[in-house]
Amino acid sequence: MADIPDGGQVEVKGSGAKPYILKNVGGVYSCSCPAWRNQSVAIEQRTCKHLRKVRGEEAEAARVGQAAPRPQRQASRSRGSSASSEDSGRAPPLLLAHTWANDVDLSGWWMSEKLDGVRAYWDGKSFWSRQGNAFLAPDWFTERLPDFPLDGELFGGRRAFQRTVSIVRRQDRSNDWKELAFVVFDAPSLDAPFEERLKACEQYIEDVAPPYAEWLEHERCRGVEHLREELARVEALGGEGLMLRQPGSRYEAGRSTTLYKVKSFRDDEARVVGHLAGAGRHKGRLGALEVELRNGVRFSVGTGLSDAERENPPPLGSIITFRYQELSRDGVPRFPSYVGVRVDADFPVRSV
Repeated sequence: MADIPDGGQVEVKGSGAKPYILKNVGGVYSCSCPAWRNQSVAIEQRTCKHLRKVRGEEAEAARVGQAAPRPQRQASRSRGSSASSEDSGRAPPLLLAHTWANDVDLSGWWMSEKLDGVRAYWDGKSFWSRQGNAFLAPDWFTERLPDFPLDGELFGGRRAFQRTVSIVRRQDRSNDWKELAFVVFDAPSLDAPFEERLKACEQYIEDVAPPYAEWLEHERCRGVEHLREELARVEALGGEGLMLRQPGSRYEAGRSTTLYKVKSFRDDEARVVGHLAGAGRHKGRLGALEVELRNGVRFSVGTGLSDAERENPPPLGSIITFRYQELSRDGVPRFPSYVGVRVDADFPVRSV
């Protein structure tokens, strides 16, 4: 059967007056039917009878059925670690950051750029997302990675977040992975202070030289002035912000006060619940995304979208990241701007 080309769409008649729209955006297939929208799985793993009809049963079974099983809870954790609500037993036990609010003296902490990519946990055999979904990297991309866990970021460069997401969520192990690097910043299974874990990452990368892996450089923060200077420098280059790691800290699963993220703008995730029609030069395509926060607050995001994204907007039910300045008294983000679709966001299942 003929496939839907990347960036293309087809119409399939449903039970109602309007046909259902089937799309292929970067290897992720979607359908506007309720059966596809209301599935409680990642969008790249959803299917429906309309997609099976157009693409064929075998093609759809291969696409959604080839994801590897999710990792199990590790039998033993690093010293001082504990299970968190975000560690479901299927998701990897990642160390997560708090947002810095000028309430902690970060002098002497280890500072690095916050990479605007996709967090990835290498378990010694495969890559996993924060939620325990497999990233199917080609064998040549993982060549010479170690048989022990590494924590890092699949990174395609600054200002390339959406392109990075479109590559890692594909299920075809394509050559597009050549645009990415696995940037390593921790060795979770090593029961040692952060400095030793980082040194182990550096030494492995330098000695073994995996072709698509590199380690993330850190420097000591000399105080608030140094932090703000570095933040301004990184953001001017198109970077997202900074990460600060407490000296001597151990790796622990869950959100920890040993790790802070520092950014000028706030960001959050929201679920797409509607497509608002455009006007003026956007007439005939998307004008804004109607989205919903975890607490049920709804609003629209109409800036930050490219022309291509307005022609093929994120499907209903997908999770997006957006940036904003502050919350209104009603809890609505002010001046929200679209960043991209997330594949690793933790979000409650709600009907749309």
